[in-house]
Amino acid sequence: MKKHLRNYAVSALLALPAAVSLVALPASAMAQPATPEVRSLDADADAGIAPGSLLRFRLIATPKVQASVRVRGVRDPIALRETAPGVYAGRYTLKRTDSVAPQSEVRAMLKRGNRISAETFTLAQVLNLQPVAVTPPPVPAPAPAPAPVPALRIDRFGMAPIERVEPGAELVFAVEGMPGSTVSVDLPGVERDLRLRETRPGHYEGSYTIRRADDINPNRPFVATLRNGERVVTANLNLNLTPGRTADIRPPAADNRPPSVVNVTPRDGETVAGGPPVQIAGNFDDHGGSGVDPASVQIVLSGRNVTREAQITRQSFSFHGVLPPGRHTVDVTARDQVGNAVRQGWSFDVAEAAPVNVPIQILNHSNNGQIGQGPTLVQGRTVPNANVAVTVNASAPIGGVLNISQELFSQNLQADPNGNFSFSFVPQFPVPGTRYDINLVSTRGNLRNDHRLVLVQR
Repeated sequence: MKKHLRNYAVSALLALPAAVSLVALPASAMAQPATPEVRSLDADADAGIAPGSLLRFRLIATPKVQASVRVRGVRDPIALRETAPGVYAGRYTLKRTDSVAPQSEVRAMLKRGNRISAETFTLAQVLNLQPVAVTPPPVPAPAPAPAPVPALRIDRFGMAPIERVEPGAELVFAVEGMPGSTVSVDLPGVERDLRLRETRPGHYEGSYTIRRADDINPNRPFVATLRNGERVVTANLNLNLTPGRTADIRPPAADNRPPSVVNVTPRDGETVAGGPPVQIAGNFDDHGGSGVDPASVQIVLSGRNVTREAQITRQSFSFHGVLPPGRHTVDVTARDQVGNAVRQGWSFDVAEAAPVNVPIQILNHSNNGQIGQGPTLVQGRTVPNANVAVTVNASAPIGGVLNISQELFSQNLQADPNGNFSFSFVPQFPVPGTRYDINLVSTRGNLRNDHRLVLVQR
């Protein structure tokens, strides 16, 4: 009977780990995030698939994921940003170096954590403005369609009556537009924009008292900027300062003039010095329009997209980099807030860098310095990775009349990445007054420098 009880106990203990593992498996499975899903992809183009055409992509997919589109024939992926829950948008301007066709493959890619999904279309499919539906896997309930994004606009922009623009005068502004936005007014001649507060839904007010240090030009427009999320819209206000009349209150005027790229550097055809970093810069002039959208700016330097390495604002762009000698081209594209496009290209030359010297410096001995009878260490510095040829000749006086000469050391060394080098020799004639002539030749490329050091036996 005791033997049967022991067998029961052993069997129960052997079965216990299996039961524990069966309980743990569902918990680990529940921790995995769901794979994101692509539901549809469509696009439009303002000039077909010719170079310079702007492609605008719209993707419907799982909310709150990383989304991008890759087009066969276009080198870089096109990042999309979520403009509304589950709605992703992005755009790309076709370059002359791109090679696309109606049947070019378009892949919509989603990533959330370590989960990645992708769906493949053709460029012809997405440009028909007919979203290509993707059959989703069975789900308990279909996701609700995203709510349409309301149009962003400024309905009214006005200023209270004022007779003269002078120190101490108060400028009172009002803007009406989308509720829950951020609104500011750019005053020409004032360093900082005026921030307006929302006094009731969609109505914004603010005031500014002119200081003596301000240089306000009443002939230039005041610009109101309304920002809601990533979207921005602007409106201009031109003053009418006739006594007894108010400034005009009007919706923004139509902006159908493209911006310009001005004050570029280096200038077209200019030759700049090689070696130090080159600054490539310019200004945007939208001629009083809606202003350049910084997100639309693209800078291509000699075929390389350097946009992410540049400093870009609504008024200017700037890039610094070390460039090899030769001809370089710059291609800048941008759009203003209403879509008017500009493209500006120019070229310049970078000259060969001036040759540098190959100095030699002895660190631990002075010329005509004295040394002992043991091994002598010589430490020096030159340019990084230079070749250093060293010879050491000894001349020992015998009887005060004759000299015995001998070559003690001859070797080719290479300096380290910091330019440091060292060598040692052992005196063969431990006679006081023995002279050691040390000749060093440092070379790098076509450059060379000679140096001589004399040491004397104590």
